[in-house]
Amino acid sequence: MTAMLEVRNLEKIYTRSRFDRTPTFRLNADFTIENPGVVGMMGPNGSGKTTLFELVTGSNSPTAGEVRVAGRNIHKVRTDQRDRLAIHYHQSYQVRHFRSFKPNMLMEPAQSDYPLLHLFDEPQFNTQDGYIGFMLDFFRKLRADGRLVFLCVHPNERFHLEIVQEICESFLFVETGTVTPFSDYSALLEHGPARTYLGDLLTERAA
Repeated sequence: MTAMLEVRNLEKIYTRSRFDRTPTFRLNADFTIENPGVVGMMGPNGSGKTTLFELVTGSNSPTAGEVRVAGRNIHKVRTDQRDRLAIHYHQSYQVRHFRSFKPNMLMEPAQSDYPLLHLFDEPQFNTQDGYIGFMLDFFRKLRADGRLVFLCVHPNERFHLEIVQEICESFLFVETGTVTPFSDYSALLEHGPARTYLGDLLTERAA
């Protein structure tokens, strides 16, 4: 069975300039997600979360490694069809777009009509009028339809943590360019850097 997502020895290095190749940031990731589900992603600002999403959707080119969505290397797929494999929604649900200097005629077709991966980058959760329930039902529907959903949050209120605890089945924690996968919420909380990051939210009581 082909995995939904394979991130193989992925690396992205940013340097000071075209002429000064001194690294300023390095992202490394290596993980596989076999089946549809909802994956939570957390980590400090500037740790590489959005960069990882851009690499997974093909809007950013890796320095090394590859990303396979349902067995297809997304960086070899036509740029005008990559969102049929993976789509990146940033904050207010606008879709991230991308460019490529390689002509689409020289690239592979997506062979998919609807995104298999849906990546939500710090979505805004309105606490009024049942909006949170609506979004959670939407995530569940995508999963039931055989999709893989990523929910990236930067929790600054207790209810943000309760949302990911309720809806997410597995987790990724990103810190200083290192991506660490966890099988469930309990495993995430056993990770020291994750506990430090979440801080007082772990002991606060819901209002």
